[in-house]
Amino acid sequence: QVQLVESGGGLVQAGGSLRLSCAASGRTFRNYAMGWFRQAPGKERKFVAAINWSGGTKSYADSVMGRFTIFRDNAKNMVYLQMSSLKPEDTAVYYCATRKQSDIGDEYDYWGQGTQVTVSS
Repeated sequence: QVQLVESGGGLVQAGGSLRLSCAASGRTFRNYAMGWFRQAPGKERKFVAAINWSGGTKSYADSVMGRFTIFRDNAKNMVYLQMSSLKPEDTAVYYCATRKQSDIGDEYDYWGQGTQVTVSS
């Protein structure tokens, strides 16, 4: 049973920073790509960032490029999302996800419960 548990969300002022963490268990973490998504109130869930199995390939949504960084620690079964220069429009529930392939792609198979990020203006 794959489990993903996010943490690190909270309330932050615009311009501030947060680091989200995702702890993975239930399979060989280092073999699979990971992603972060977010869902704002009343809106669809959207892609934020992804990282391949080794951390050598990363992908970002245009809206977070240059402000957010995804990275992973395979020894600890962790993936992180470092968020800087936060804006009110970054307010959302952030989800960690993993897929059954080692490379970045469109389909994700397992999801965490999410962590709330609120950015005040």
